[in-house]
Amino acid sequence: MLSITLRQLEYATAIAGHGGMTSAAAALNVSQPALSVALAQLEAQLGQPLFLRCNGRVTPTSFGTAWLAEAARQVQGIRRLVEGALPESPVRLAVFDDLAPALLAPLIARLAEDGPRLAPQVLGFEPLAAALTGGGIDLALTWDLGLPPGIDRQELARVAPHAVLAPDHPLAGHARLSLAQLAGQPLILTDQGLSLGHMRALFATRGLTAAIAHRTATLELMRSFAANGLGIGLSYSRPASAHSHDGRPLITRPLADAGAEPLVLARLSGNPLSPAAARLCDMLPALLPPL
Repeated sequence: MLSITLRQLEYATAIAGHGGMTSAAAALNVSQPALSVALAQLEAQLGQPLFLRCNGRVTPTSFGTAWLAEAARQVQGIRRLVEGALPESPVRLAVFDDLAPALLAPLIARLAEDGPRLAPQVLGFEPLAAALTGGGIDLALTWDLGLPPGIDRQELARVAPHAVLAPDHPLAGHARLSLAQLAGQPLILTDQGLSLGHMRALFATRGLTAAIAHRTATLELMRSFAANGLGIGLSYSRPASAHSHDGRPLITRPLADAGAEPLVLARLSGNPLSPAAARLCDMLPALLPPL
């Protein structure tokens, strides 16, 4: 069991650093007898002297020279630990999976020169919420859906949903669409519980029913279904490409009466942020590309 105290280490390294008992006692603002007692206890624990005493002067022994140098490094390390001056760890950032293709790579690239390093994860709604509450991530970039109590939110943008259609669809000629226009159409939604429920609620709150023809596993699959004329896709995330993954053209039309959903940077209220994570919170609003 370790019985050497941090104070003993501090006193011994101060004696070595200041070249004697008197100077070390003055620098530490302690009495010289207190310093002598601590040093004697430390040397007793080590089983050999750290200093040679001669004519009121102290000089490190051969053993003491190496031991005191290492002790000084350890004391300095503990001092940095107490002051919070630690090497910067990567920020554990989760990004909701539909947002990640548009946001994650640009964010990493823009932080490469002078920003905090990231340890990113791409997660769905439920795993993302669990990682936040369980302390597995520091921050989450997500829609404000399904976040449990005790989560702080920093709103970054508000994004309106849009419809995804093939160019030859009868509704493609409209500059904007309404939920009433879509209520009688076969709809294509991504098969994520919270997202699916949210889209259905947009219709239900207006007394309308969403006719869901297809539920796809991913955003890109939804866009491919829409581009191939299998219905109208609905989404908040809007990739920049005007073609589906299989190369077919598609168009997007905003929904005029569906409101907007907050894009948020979320964190657990009781999880104090590292300096790097706090810096990312400050930087992020100016770094995100438009959605």
